[in-house]
Amino acid sequence: MNKKTADVLVITPHPDDAEFGAAGTVVNLVRKGKEVVYIVCTDGSKGTDDINVIPEDLVKIREKEQREAAKTLGVKDVIFLGYEDQNINETPEFRKEIVRLIRTYRPELIISSDPYRRYIWHRDHRIVGRVVLDAVFPYARDVWAYPDLIQEDLQPHNVNEMWLWAPEDSDINFRSDITDTFDIKLKALRCHKSQIKESFSAEMEKWLCTRAKDLAEGEDFKLAEGFHRVEIWW
Repeated sequence: MNKKTADVLVITPHPDDAEFGAAGTVVNLVRKGKEVVYIVCTDGSKGTDDINVIPEDLVKIREKEQREAAKTLGVKDVIFLGYEDQNINETPEFRKEIVRLIRTYRPELIISSDPYRRYIWHRDHRIVGRVVLDAVFPYARDVWAYPDLIQEDLQPHNVNEMWLWAPEDSDINFRSDITDTFDIKLKALRCHKSQIKESFSAEMEKWLCTRAKDLAEGEDFKLAEGFHRVEIWW
């Protein structure tokens, strides 16, 4: 009998994406007693503008940074799938791997990247978002989608809802109050030293604060993260 469980899976294209998109919300969920597991799909090997950084070394650096950031947020565990940065594809094998993880951890909620942001959007973000949506419905749910997983006692599972970060502003239908967790979001982002240079840190924090204030406009709180929320009625 499989004993791994999590209330929430955060499925992120690259190391650091989840911190930008959902870190304040993740802290809120952890504070409510939810167990959160990160699944990082790519190795982050292309995430540098320094020609002297070897991709193989960067993979190790970014894995360490992601673990530190996740620990800062109270995340239970981090799983690295290791697909090559900028070379992940929407394959049956990738989809099945996500289904396997959903059936293993059996989450109530999945948080991931919105694949439908228009025009300028990282290809890895689009692909991961689409694969996660397909994995949730119908593949994780349907008993005959993967008969071999049934033989491994990975039974079908119904996810209750999905929260997709970085949608078009017009598609945001859920705003999460991060007024009390924004500082922890910034602390987690600072763990990604290979991505957030010291010279950029202050500018980034100012932009994130402005964005969080804009997302909270009209709400009874000051700072927010915005999502497209999908409630799944089976």
